[in-house]
Amino acid sequence: MKIKPKMLLVAMTLLFINVSQISAQKKIWSLKDCIYYALNQNIDIRKSNLSVKESEIKLSQSKTNRIPSLSGSASTTFSWAKEQMAESNSFGDKSRNNVSSFRLSSSTTLYNGGKLQNKIREADINYKGEQYSAETQKESLQLYILDAYLNILYAEENLKNDNTRIEKTQKELNLAEERMNTGLISLSDYLEIKSDLATEKSTKAEDQGTLATARVTLMQLMELPVSDDFEIESPDIDNIISSYYTIIDNPNQIYKEALLVKPQIKLAAINVESAKINEKITQADLFPTLSLNAGLSTGWSDQISNFSYSEQLKNQYTPSIGLNLSIPIFGNKQAKNDIKLAQLSTEEYKLEEINTKNVLRKNIEQSYVDLNTSKSKYETSREAYNSAKESYDVALEKFNQGIINSVDFITIKTNLTEAENNLLKQKFSLIFSNKKLEFYRGESIYSLK
Repeated sequence: MKIKPKMLLVAMTLLFINVSQISAQKKIWSLKDCIYYALNQNIDIRKSNLSVKESEIKLSQSKTNRIPSLSGSASTTFSWAKEQMAESNSFGDKSRNNVSSFRLSSSTTLYNGGKLQNKIREADINYKGEQYSAETQKESLQLYILDAYLNILYAEENLKNDNTRIEKTQKELNLAEERMNTGLISLSDYLEIKSDLATEKSTKAEDQGTLATARVTLMQLMELPVSDDFEIESPDIDNIISSYYTIIDNPNQIYKEALLVKPQIKLAAINVESAKINEKITQADLFPTLSLNAGLSTGWSDQISNFSYSEQLKNQYTPSIGLNLSIPIFGNKQAKNDIKLAQLSTEEYKLEEINTKNVLRKNIEQSYVDLNTSKSKYETSREAYNSAKESYDVALEKFNQGIINSVDFITIKTNLTEAENNLLKQKFSLIFSNKKLEFYRGESIYSLK
């Protein structure tokens, strides 16, 4: 069956429109998307990745240093000078000399107090240390992203509440205007409602600025150019919170788990181990160094006319081999002082390891307290909100019936607004506190579920 050109054109047009619509759809960023993007784009993270590669190269070089070195050289020398003529007691024609030489040489260290082997161990440990350092930076960035992401969600929810309040207050103002026109309320009551609406609109403007700042903060953390099209997922906050009411291990148990998984703890331990190996490296300077040297040389000269170029090279091979022993006798106490400095460095890293563990323990203990406090505050704020909502519903009915004036009604409504704001604040405080403890336990924080 033949397809008519017009039908084909229409089909292609529709296909183009569908593709354009798909490509024009805005990307909705999940928390996982934001973290992944930030880890790939953040300059500090990228620099730490380069440091890891650099330490890997140094490790490879330290291993290669055990292999004997081999070098070759070749030279050709031309020289000329006037010759003294015996018959005439004067200088005559210039004499010429052409010499070529070739040499291969090799050397290797047989013994130097274990310095080479310890340098390999040190390079290997430093390589792992750079990896742990990079992981520590990545984890810190993830917490920053999480905090910034939650700030946007909080600002968005706050703005939704503002819109709902303004919508309700606008209806209240319309009703108040009708009642004022019929003489049921005074002009001052009407103006109170009108002023309340203006205040809520002003609050909305401030909250819009807060949301814009939160969005910019997250995009800058991600190294993403600021765009008005940036939008994040909006999960069900209440459903998330309902999953948090499970038994949380005590802080000591969480601390024990964190010691096994946190990269900053592994980095601190690696630094101590590296410092101890550096002590051994400095101690090696007190021991003799024994090295093996070998060489092979040959050459050619145009002064030897009886043999060809190849014959001279073949018959003038000169192999050599030798041992070199270097014994340190007196070096102005440099080696001994280096050892003492290395020992002090080891003690410093030991103290730093203790401090790193203490900081982790304190952070976990504080986060555990924050979580339990957030739970209590959330429950209290939810009860306060429910109570304020009931009072508002009763007051609204009375206001509609003209039983209470606008001043009393706005007072009750303000109490509801404060309770609602506090409840929203405690919701996100609870979420962040819970995610921090998950973070310290080594669990993924890529999702809010």
